Parts: sequence; structure tokens; C-alpha cells
Amino acid sequence: MGMTAPQRTGSFVVLAALAALRALAGQPAAVGDKTLVAWVTAADLAQRGGSVLTIERRGGVFDAIVLGELAPGKWMPGSNFYARTEKQQDAFPAEAADAQTLVQIAIAYKATQIDVYRNGKPYASYAVKAAERFGPDSFVLLGLRHLDARPDGRFFTGSIEDARLYNTALDAAAIAALKPNEPSDPKPLAWWSFEDGKASDLMGRFPSSTLVGDARVAGGRLHLDRKGAYMMASKDTPDTGQAAADLANVNAAARALREKLLSDPFRPGYHFVTPEGSCMPFDPNGAFYWKGRYHLFYIFQDARGHNWGHVSSTDLFHWRHHPTGLTAGMFSGNCFINKDGRPTMCYHQVGQGNAMAVALDDELNTWKKLDTNPITPRTEPGDPHHGKYRSWDPYGWLEGDTYYAIFGGERPGIAKAPDLGGPWKYVGDLMANAVEGVGIHEDVSCADFFKLGNRHMLLCISHRLGARYYLGEWKNEAFHPTFHEKMSWADNSFFAPESLLDDRGRRIMWAWVFDGPGFKTRGDFGWSGTMSLPRVLSLGDDGVLLMDVPPEIERLRYNPKKRADLAVAAEGEVPLDDLRGNSLELAVEMNGKGARQFGVKVCCSPKGEEQTLVFYDAAERKLKVDTRQSSLADSPKGIEAGPFALKEGEPLRLRVFVDKSVVEVFANGRQAVMRRVYPSRDDSLGVSLFAVGGPAAVTKLEAWDLMPSNPY
Repeated sequence: MGMTAPQRTGSFVVLAALAALRALAGQPAAVGDKTLVAWVTAADLAQRGGSVLTIERRGGVFDAIVLGELAPGKWMPGSNFYARTEKQQDAFPAEAADAQTLVQIAIAYKATQIDVYRNGKPYASYAVKAAERFGPDSFVLLGLRHLDARPDGRFFTGSIEDARLYNTALDAAAIAALKPNEPSDPKPLAWWSFEDGKASDLMGRFPSSTLVGDARVAGGRLHLDRKGAYMMASKDTPDTGQAAADLANVNAAARALREKLLSDPFRPGYHFVTPEGSCMPFDPNGAFYWKGRYHLFYIFQDARGHNWGHVSSTDLFHWRHHPTGLTAGMFSGNCFINKDGRPTMCYHQVGQGNAMAVALDDELNTWKKLDTNPITPRTEPGDPHHGKYRSWDPYGWLEGDTYYAIFGGERPGIAKAPDLGGPWKYVGDLMANAVEGVGIHEDVSCADFFKLGNRHMLLCISHRLGARYYLGEWKNEAFHPTFHEKMSWADNSFFAPESLLDDRGRRIMWAWVFDGPGFKTRGDFGWSGTMSLPRVLSLGDDGVLLMDVPPEIERLRYNPKKRADLAVAAEGEVPLDDLRGNSLELAVEMNGKGARQFGVKVCCSPKGEEQTLVFYDAAERKLKVDTRQSSLADSPKGIEAGPFALKEGEPLRLRVFVDKSVVEVFANGRQAVMRRVYPSRDDSLGVSLFAVGGPAAVTKLEAWDLMPSNPY
């Protein structure tokens, strides 16, 4: 939807207020123009894609000094999706220095101009379309290209004598004048000299340093002797200075932000959303039912890095925010009960590996990360499990007296231990066999593993395939899958599923609903982070997965309407003039024997210029949501289609939920599809019935407005 001038002015007010807040908190300004400099030795010139020095911010955006990723032996500016990387590198000289020779590599970024220097001399120069800025939540990596890089070719092996980050673009003369382990003018923003056996930032910009794998500091250098070794440097929790803050300004900023979010026409009202900020990622994590309440954790980012926000509810729709007790490097994970009866998080600690944390109170506000973290088993060459598994996206549980954990990734593994603190040992591969349509080593991330009926279910994602699940049997310390199906088809916009088991024995899941980098929500209103509706999962008598929205949503209903015995002619459309809105639930029962497609249209403008189609495709046997006409403006357009077949004589029973920019659909309790929509017209609120290729009959239709459950 186009923004009026007053709306744009409002956004400047919010941004100015938030800038004032950041100033009060003492947060440093973002880094735009910059120079990355390092003096290094490369152990092997055939290595591909490792980074000597990386600056990265949330969402996987990074700039780096990378060796050999696109062309063997050649230095290059690495970046997310090669956004600031010159792919044509024929003119780049290949490195020839041996493993004992120190080489200075520098990359200067001045607006859209990038210049690379080797030993103070020009090496490469080119322009890019757009530059990036790195705010106070950014971190630095030495030895690893970026945190989410694929396992092959992401580590640099060799040594680093000196590494620096300047918040200005140095010219050739300034770079040539630099000497390792000696101060410079201008001063660097961050500087690691590794003198006195320390890995600390001499400038204090990134005061927390972690050595991962076999990374070590000795002889005035950072040694990265093998793959898996790297260093991560980040900020500690900043001193906010709140005691000295002007509360009038703080309150004004908070009110302005709330008003801004409330003015967003696309912000969902009853799908859980982030209370503020752009959360990339926004994975649901640690979902857990504890002492009468549903607890849900979600990833958000600030100066501390990735943290887990925490909310709880008694009805799955009205959520109370808790203090943030799990901070600084929290990535995907789950919650389970340990031998002492305490809630325990098994999660991925950024820069360290898979880890555990135990709740210290029943509100689940205070947690203790284990001193024995990480739980990654130690292996040596010759061990049959050495180098097979990645310490990534875990799922932990207690079975009898044994703790188990899935280690996710392209070849997921199983580890076990007698106690939380270990010793942890690999058991072997998670997957005992392959199933039709998916490789045995397909990426298993965001793993969630549980008993469902008389089967075991592995709920997960693949970064290639999106959300998906397996059904099978857990036996002999391995999973034997017999069935696999996806939960998103057109793209990965239904992502990172997470579930819990409640006191009624219900398995309830959520997923992160993408809005995407180019979509309007994120760009226009400064926030990103939406969950799907909770889904209750179960198995039917025939072993088919069933899914539906929990009945608690009925408490949000008001303004009920009913219709019955409506006829829809072939190629016809029946507008429902008394049904309008963008916060709706529709329950429709239809028969379309002979029709090729039949269903409902929502978010319709009066003349149909904008409309979103929800229907059963009898020819293809699929449940579909068609967003190709959802907006006259630039927005995601396409068809999401999940496999779904009506049985002989079975009516189509649709539950359609419209929540501003989310359309989520359930059919006959055994399939669900979801899309984001961004109508550009204020009057795209209509609902109609339609049929193609034959007539359809609506036996009954119920509709309700749904009260938003989010506070704003």
C-alpha cells in the first residue's frame, strides 16, 4: 500500500527518536566506509573460500577478505550472495607466497568503490551497485567466511599476525605505511595483534573474543591449523546508561514506535509478531508447556548478537513478554526436562557449537549455561566419526537415563551422554535409510523430534526445500523414516518449525513466516518477524498427518455470519457483500463435483483488480493459494500448492484465515498452505465464491471477524 506524506514524516520522527535512544545508550555509529587489513600466511594456496577477516551483521550480511572462493589462489572481497564481490577475476593475480611468508592484504570500501591491495600495492579495483553498513550488533570472524557458510570451503588455514578494521577507506599510501604490531594514524576501530598470547581487541570495540575448534594464539599470531578453527569477536552487553537517560525522550520514542507499528496496514493482528525491530532470523525455539503456561522463545538480534525473546500464554494467542534471559549467541534449539526435573535448553551457541542451559526459576526467566559447554564430542583422526558431523542446530532429549542430541546439517548425526555435562559421544548417523524423493544426507536443520501416535516424527527444514517432515520409527539409536513430505512448496517462506506437547497431549507447532528482503513490511515500517498460526498435529487412523488450528482461536471471534445453500455456476462468481475485512475467519463447506477448481476469493477490490484465490484444484489434486493478482504494487506473486486429494463424495471444508498480510488456509484437517499478500488498495476487503470448469454448491458458510490479540 502506498504511503502518504504524513506517514513518511512519521517514520522520520520514529527514526530520529530511536537515534536519540541509541545515543543515550552509548551505542557506536554504524560502520559504512571501512578498510579491512590483515597480515597472514596461507598454509595451502589450494584452499577454497576461507576468510582471514570478516565483519558480519544479522541476516548473514558480511564483507570479508577471502582466499580462493571463486578462483584458486586469488584474494577477493567476499560478501553475502556475492553482492559486493567481483566474480570476473581473470585479472586478479594468483597468490604465490609460501606458507612461511607473511603477506599484507587490505580491502578499502569507499561508498560503492572497492579497492584491494597486496603488500601496499593495488591488486584489484571495481565498483558495486550498493554498499553495506554494519551497526553495533555486528561481529568479527577470523578464519571463517561467515557463520552460515556451507561446510565445504568456509575455513581459512594458516596464521594471522595482525588484523585490523578501520572505519574509513584508507588510500594506497596509508595502507603501504602500515606495519604489523605497530600503531597507526588514523587509529583502527578494532585491532588484534595477538601479542602476549592474547586474542583481545586492543581498541575495545569487540571486547568478547572466543577461540573455536583448534584455534590458538602463540608466538604473537593466531594459528588456524585445520578446518573448523576460527576466532569470533563480538560486543558484550553495552552499558545502556539508563540511570542517566532522559525518560521523557525514552517514553516519546516508545510511543512513536508503537504508533508507527499500529499504523502499518500489513502488520498481523492475531499471528504472533515481534514487538519491535527486524528479526532475521525469527525462528521459534524452545517451545515448552510448563506449569500451566505455554512458553515460546524466538530469535531476535541486538548489540549482544542473537538472543531468545520469551513470551508465555494460557490460550496460545494472548502472549505476555518476559525478561530476556538467554542472550549472546543463541541460535536454534529446543526445551526438554532433565533428570532433575528442570527445563533444559539444547541449542546452538554461536561461535562455540551445540550447548545446554538449565532454567533456574519456574518463570523460565533465569538460565544457567553449562560451564562444560559445548557438548560437541571430541574426536581425533582415526575415530570412525571424525569429521563426519557438524555442531549445528541440535535437538536434545532424555530417554531413560541417557541424554541424546541430534546434530543437524547436511549429514545429521546422533550424540549421547550419561549426564548433561558429558562426556558426549557420537552414536552415528541420524538417518538409518533414505526415503523416496529426498536424499539421505539432505540438510536437517531446526530439528524437532517426537512421538506422534504410534510413529516418530522428525519436523525440520532444509535450507533448500524449506519446512518438511518425516514419519518413521526410532530404534537402535537411529531414525528409520518411511515417509517424507514438505510443508512449503513454491519457496521456503514457511520455515523453522518448532513444537511442544501440552497437558492435554496435543502436539502444537509454529513456524516462521517469511516476509522477505524485498517485501513491504520490512522496508516501509522497520520491523520483520511473524509466526504462523499454531497448528495441532496428529495422525489419522490411516497414518496420514492431520493438522488444524486449536479451538482457542474461537475466543477471538465476533460478528458471526452464516450462509447456506449457495449455488456457484461454472465460470461464475458469487460476491458475499456482507462479508468484508482483513481480519477474518471463514469456514466453508463446498461440493464441486465436475468442477476443475472451486473455492473462495479474499482481499478482493470491488472490481477484482486485486484478489487472492484459495481453492481446490481437482485436476492436480492440490490445495492452492494464488497471489498473482493480490496486489497492483510490487509484492510476492505466485501460487502455493500443497498436495491434497478429496475422497469420493467428500466435501471440501476450508478454514481460511486472513490477517492483514497473511492468508493461512486449512483443508479438511489434513493440509495447510500459507502466503503473504500486500494489497495496494484500501478497499481490497471483499470475499466471493467461485468455480471453474463446472458448478459448485456451498452447503454452509460461517464467517467471523477476529479480534487482534497482539497489543500492537
